[in-house]
Amino acid sequence: MKVYNFAETPSLVSQYVAEMRDINVQSDSLRFRRNLERAGEIFAYEMSKTFAYTDVPVRTPLGVDATCQLIADRVVLGTIFRAGIPFHQGFLSYLDKAENAFVSAYRKYTDGDNFEVCIEYLASPSIQGKTLILCDPMLATGASMELAYRALLTKGTPARVICAAVIASKQAVDYLRNHMPEDTELWVGVIDPDLNPHSYIVPGLGDAGDLAYGPKED
Repeated sequence: MKVYNFAETPSLVSQYVAEMRDINVQSDSLRFRRNLERAGEIFAYEMSKTFAYTDVPVRTPLGVDATCQLIADRVVLGTIFRAGIPFHQGFLSYLDKAENAFVSAYRKYTDGDNFEVCIEYLASPSIQGKTLILCDPMLATGASMELAYRALLTKGTPARVICAAVIASKQAVDYLRNHMPEDTELWVGVIDPDLNPHSYIVPGLGDAGDLAYGPKED
């Protein structure tokens, strides 16, 4: 698995991650959502440099054709509810011709801190032969990402698989290496070293879904 880690070259992503982590800033849910969107926009732009392109003649008002390059990849943008929605919107703002897929994945606690990840909802176009970008802002254990990918395989086999996260734990990166196809790509804003006993990323930023949309009832 090839890993693209934005933290290796400081950029605007670093600033947005800092604001999303900061307890003095993240309480502004509008700002938090917008930072997720802006991170998605930058991810999409950087990923676009790796796509295939086709030369296309475009007629200008001067009656002359200009040779332009248009994305040849057929992109499906897949997102895990609920924290993934603003991250998804950032991608979609730039990859506006992408098709869209949505997966519901949640932790079902069985005993104390023990849980299993459950998939309850899937809406997706065919992904056969397409470029699948599967995004979730927080990649804690990696299980939700893998299960979402397995669920989407019922809609075909993609030509390229890209996973995207704003923050991932080292454990999740290792998990994806062992459970996803070998040629999977992971694009991540930063990789954090640990998980706490509740399987939250440390230092992380807390619950991204709650910060974006308010706390949920357990």
